[in-house]
Amino acid sequence: MLSDLLLGLGGLVVLLGLIAIRVPIAYTMILVGIGGTIIMSGPLILLNQLKDLAYAQFSNYDLTVLPMFILMGGLAARCGLSRDLFRAANAWLGQFRGGVAMAAIAACAGFGALCGSSTATASTMGQVALPELRRYNYAPSLATGTIAAGGTLGILIPPSVVLIVYAIIVETNIVKMFAAALIPGILAMLLFMATVALYVRLVPSSGPEGERVSRSELASATLGVVPVAIIFGIVIGGIYAGIYSPTPAAAIGVALVGLYGFATRKLTFGLCRDSLLETARTTGMIYLILFGAELLKIFMSRAGVPQAAADFLQSTGWPPMAIMLLIIVVFLIFGCLMDSLSMVILAIPFFWPVVAGLDFGLGPDELKIWFGIVILVVVELGLITPPVGLNVFIINAMARDVPMRETFKGTMPFFASEIVRVALLLAFPAITLLLPRLLQ
Repeated sequence: MLSDLLLGLGGLVVLLGLIAIRVPIAYTMILVGIGGTIIMSGPLILLNQLKDLAYAQFSNYDLTVLPMFILMGGLAARCGLSRDLFRAANAWLGQFRGGVAMAAIAACAGFGALCGSSTATASTMGQVALPELRRYNYAPSLATGTIAAGGTLGILIPPSVVLIVYAIIVETNIVKMFAAALIPGILAMLLFMATVALYVRLVPSSGPEGERVSRSELASATLGVVPVAIIFGIVIGGIYAGIYSPTPAAAIGVALVGLYGFATRKLTFGLCRDSLLETARTTGMIYLILFGAELLKIFMSRAGVPQAAADFLQSTGWPPMAIMLLIIVVFLIFGCLMDSLSMVILAIPFFWPVVAGLDFGLGPDELKIWFGIVILVVVELGLITPPVGLNVFIINAMARDVPMRETFKGTMPFFASEIVRVALLLAFPAITLLLPRLLQ
């Protein structure tokens, strides 16, 4: 009915208004979902939904992988693995012009493969790499911008928390999503490093050459990342090989990181407690957002908003790629207002029905995978885009003497390289789909 559709559109306006005034996204979705359902169908329908909605949502087996990978990342951060990664990368790359910044990016990619979180990658690597970048007199904008941008690698390189959430929302295979993300993640790392190399040649004073390390230091630093390679190989390699599914793989990862931490005496029971508490807080936040998203989705589906959006865009006669570009622009705008996880949970239920009705020459499963990787790359941009730019805020809190505009300025070259990556993924879906096809 038209009145229901108008009510749904009004709910969207209220939703965006609450987000704009910084009401937490979970509470925003819960308020709009509950309020809209009561107005449309009455309180009895809502109460009937609520009696088992939370249980049905959180008893999903696939969700159990989230706290395990979050805990693995928390333990890895407290075991000093980030320092080992940066030390090895710096030993190999630091001697070149801009090499310390490139080492920071490589270390961000490596740590992102353990923790699966962009904000955790940015905050952890900021503590490790920023002092070294300062010691070599890197330009403040490049130093802070590099870490902020490098942190975004955690959102895509598996195991990524946002990647898992996306797979659950669109009901696709998590293992194939992990496989699809690997090549685009490596591509991002290489493009970021190339961006640094080009930038320091155009502005030589921004990134000087580092020191050549001795052969013994190079060997020692390289051996220091062997535990990281082993853990990643067992966890992700075992998933790709079909030995176990992501949930037991995450449990194995927690056990391996914990054993490494206690064996090297870098992990204490106090640090384990801190990791568990952090995991509980983060998991609770994610589950609350998912619960709010489900309430909002029920209200919007009954109002017919996603269906109306899909019908409207498909009736325009625009080619599928033009509609895809429009969706990307909308996600870029959303990235200026909210964090990446909230953006995916809120927006994917609206846009996936639109994309599912378009013909990109891909099957339904491959379309889910390709669309997800492209959108997650776009979501990465939100982490370094004003006015929110969550990674920029995190790094700026560590470098208070650097104006925030300088950090945003430092992220702009990386923003440009991300646009190049988006264009490549749109033009050549095989970049994303190569590994998933090999797993079939």
